[in-house]
Amino acid sequence: MDLDWTAELHEQLAWHWTRQLRPRLDGLTDEEYLWEPAPGSWSIRDGRIDWVHPPPEPAPVTTIAWRLAHVIVGVFGARAASHFGGPAVDYGSFPYATTAARALDQLDEAHERWSRGVRSLGPQDLARPCGPAEGPYADRPMATLVLHINREAIHHGAEVALLRDLWAHR
Repeated sequence: MDLDWTAELHEQLAWHWTRQLRPRLDGLTDEEYLWEPAPGSWSIRDGRIDWVHPPPEPAPVTTIAWRLAHVIVGVFGARAASHFGGPAVDYGSFPYATTAARALDQLDEAHERWSRGVRSLGPQDLARPCGPAEGPYADRPMATLVLHINREAIHHGAEVALLRDLWAHR
């Protein structure tokens, strides 16, 4: 039996996206999007992201706006740019959404760009090294990067879902 690894890798994130993450974002308001759950929370302010590298210890709690921006820019956007010819994105110059609706549009666009790129990968593509754009993943196969991005999207999506629950029960 031949196994279609491209389909399997794509389906892992697609299932989570369509059944869990994206539906949990329906109805997100601007107030909730920018809500700071703890003093000193990192967020999006005036179209810029709160960010320093390395982050302070302990790292600040982040808002839904910050977490979505991280997924849009650092998880999907940068990788789609590096591997699939998407537009260049970086934390310093990205036009961060100041509204929930715009952030969800950006998220959908970034997810679709990444997802389309993953679906374009053949067996040889999945086996080739990621290359220097991926730092610690440079020598690892592209399949490893796809699994990592899936993990990141699922992880941060769960954090956003928890923040939505905390908002609803504040």
